[in-house]
Amino acid sequence: MQTFKQKLLQKIKSRKAKVVVVGLGYVGLPLVTEFAAEGFEAIGLDLDERKVKSIRAGKSYIEDVSSTIVSRLVKKGRLTAESDPDVLGDADVVIICVPTPLNRSRDPDISFILAVTAEIEKRIHPGQLVVLESTTYPGTTEEVVLPSLSRNGFVVGKDFFLCFSPERVDPGNPDFKTRDITKVVGGVTADCGEVGAALYGSIIRTVVRVSSSRTAEMTKLLENTFRIVNIGLVNELARAAESLNVNIWEAIDAAKTKPFGYMPFYPGPGIGGHCIGIDPLYLSWKARMHGADLHFIELARRVNAEMPHYVVSQAVYALNKHSGKAVRRSKILILGVTYKKDVSDTRESPALDILHELKTLGARVDYHDPYEAEILSGDEKMRSVPLTAAGLRRYDLVILTTNHSCFDRKMLVKNSRLIYDTRNFFKGIKADNIVRL
Repeated sequence: MQTFKQKLLQKIKSRKAKVVVVGLGYVGLPLVTEFAAEGFEAIGLDLDERKVKSIRAGKSYIEDVSSTIVSRLVKKGRLTAESDPDVLGDADVVIICVPTPLNRSRDPDISFILAVTAEIEKRIHPGQLVVLESTTYPGTTEEVVLPSLSRNGFVVGKDFFLCFSPERVDPGNPDFKTRDITKVVGGVTADCGEVGAALYGSIIRTVVRVSSSRTAEMTKLLENTFRIVNIGLVNELARAAESLNVNIWEAIDAAKTKPFGYMPFYPGPGIGGHCIGIDPLYLSWKARMHGADLHFIELARRVNAEMPHYVVSQAVYALNKHSGKAVRRSKILILGVTYKKDVSDTRESPALDILHELKTLGARVDYHDPYEAEILSGDEKMRSVPLTAAGLRRYDLVILTTNHSCFDRKMLVKNSRLIYDTRNFFKGIKADNIVRL
């Protein structure tokens, strides 16, 4: 008689396993689409009816997934979306891709993971694989998810299988799609890891198995801690370089010519998004519970959090120096409000902090962003203004906070009175009206 593991492996190999991905955001939608494209029956589960209706209509709401692909897969019957958690009961595989934000005290908020786990617990059946992809602190899979799924007497690694596999999505990056990015998988048991690796190996080119779910959880946090610390370092160096009359961008370009021992990181107005500014704090929180303080993370967080204020102070100084104008009543345009270029995501975006502080100082502030038609600044709804030559000439200062690829550099330089460039977007252009971070 075949074991549950053997049956599930056979289902995965033959593409007969039914896969449910919980959470249809920047991680979940590309993932469920890949499973459907590979021949699996793939279902996206999300409580947001707008997302469910959009997928059912064959329309994507994420730049990295084309509506053409979604429509084709929906018509073939391979892809659908649901808002009813009862769909979990028929799933062979459940992959959890829900948000893990911070609460008001900047501590981890795993309430979404808890809610999904509770729904799976009600419907779990023998031979089911559950994978957590949501970024969290080391130990979550074993300490939080496993006890819930084991309450009915099922034995992990025998009756059901449990893994952690960190998401590695890079929104807006055309060179690295889901199937191109090496997947790390850590099982609670060796058999769990084997089943998880087989699942992801069916849609992703390279899969790396690690010895445990804790190691896989740590892998994700290590990746983003490395980034937050190095971004914090270069942001601090940028401020020092200003005082030393050194072009930090030129120094970075020179340093990266070294073929070993150096990796370039770049300064900016701050950090945003759902990963770099949040994930390392999960690690430092867990470390504190075990008596260890991670000083580098806290220092980097503080440096990066100060960058929006630094940008405002430097932009205000530039406005006064070049135009003889005070910030109060000056007309300022924020160019780009999403947290990174070519994506429609404003979560934790430093541009929003810059915009708000300028308004507090009495400036008359507008913004333009082709990816975000409307934002909420405090209690005020703001809409993106058109970007035209005539419109630019009405502003005393343009602050480029997001370097969207579609921005016309020559048009901006020609028609702006003064530009404060926080991203080195105007690299190679020498003009008296450009001031760089």
